[in-house]
Amino acid sequence: MEARTRNQERTDLIVDYLGTQFIIEMKIWRGNAYNERGEEQLTEYLDHYHLKKGYMLSFNFNRKKEIGLKEIRLGDKILIEAVV
Repeated sequence: MEARTRNQERTDLIVDYLGTQFIIEMKIWRGNAYNERGEEQLTEYLDHYHLKKGYMLSFNFNRKKEIGLKEIRLGDKILIEAVV
């Protein structure tokens, strides 16, 4: 079940661990434009929770995909994206 923010937006996953929240957005790869919208969506969730760092898990089923981790900076936010 997706967690809801106060304004009723849905976040994919929020992990509460030792008093720290980790916001995780999960997406299926559908191209760069779709991925960028996911990054923007994640930054909005981070704003709502007053966090500077978030995580995005992208599931890419293409045969010639580039898997791994990358760090993306959007404004004052840091997004850690894992492509699997």
